[in-house]
Amino acid sequence: MTRTLSVADGPAFLRLMKHYVVDYTNSHDQAETAKIIEPDYHLRMGPYDVVGRDTAYHAATRKQMDQFPGLGLTVHEVWTSGERLMMRFSEHGASNRHDGALTAWGGIGLYRWNGDRLVANSVEQDYFSRARQMKTRVPNPVEGPAIAPWDTPAEAPDASAEAVVRAWLEAGDLARTPGVLCDDAWTGAEVEAAVDQTEIAINDLFSCGAHVAFHATQKGGLSADFAPTPADVGKAVELHMAGIVHVENGAVVSGRIIRNRLDLQRGVAAK
Repeated sequence: MTRTLSVADGPAFLRLMKHYVVDYTNSHDQAETAKIIEPDYHLRMGPYDVVGRDTAYHAATRKQMDQFPGLGLTVHEVWTSGERLMMRFSEHGASNRHDGALTAWGGIGLYRWNGDRLVANSVEQDYFSRARQMKTRVPNPVEGPAIAPWDTPAEAPDASAEAVVRAWLEAGDLARTPGVLCDDAWTGAEVEAAVDQTEIAINDLFSCGAHVAFHATQKGGLSADFAPTPADVGKAVELHMAGIVHVENGAVVSGRIIRNRLDLQRGVAAK
């Protein structure tokens, strides 16, 4: 029977995520996943579905941990309703596949649990920025950590905030909203529109009070600022993304979005 979860379950969800970050990810101890993650765990990233804790998920995370032997995860932002949890983070380390090149890249995850263990995560990480850093050997800095992420008060969902964000996403202004930063723009990096949106598929969306998380697929023509050649401008493409934005007075006023520019780049090259 499915358990009904509420804000009262917020502290327990945060304890589970602390276990996930501290005892599993930062310790590189995959044995801990049996205590944290259900066997049929489903991770969605870009166009990929990784299903199965002890098979596909372990293989994918092991590959990353092997490439970055000192891999660390820093949490910048966490919100929970007790039922769902959103987390903005950075991963950082030295790549042994690139002669020790240092790199730090952002990510946003939208987590679901059953009251005991994690069952799913829709996530995006800025591998496009990571690849650039490893090539140039100029790493991004690591943003400052959240002061007390595991003490964040749980907040009930807010349907009105969710409606504001849905309308905002459908309007296609996500890369042109003051206060909302895409990818590694916080470092001063240039932000491309990348896609001239004609439609958007909202794969997941939930709120914790006025804080709204989403995973979406933006569809449209490739914009000139991301096209490798003039002939590529306008090609039909899809851009996957995850975001956390904050609503005030009926409008999106701030937030962060991580877009899967690496798969967008690869898709254009394949076409």
